[in-house]
Amino acid sequence: MRPLFLLLQVNIEEKIQNAPDKNYEIGVFIGSLVPFVVLACIAYLMYYRAKKRNKSNS
Repeated sequence: MRPLFLLLQVNIEEKIQNAPDKNYEIGVFIGSLVPFVVLACIAYLMYYRAKKRNKSNS
């Protein structure tokens, strides 16, 4: 598992330094935030469903 983790690491600073223009930098920034936004949405949906289920059981 550890070697796979090392392969998946992305050096954002290196990508920005090699960027052809500013639009690429914006894309890298947004692309680095997308996984966190998706995880936050999933966590919220799980919380909402658990809260809704808990209310219906009461």
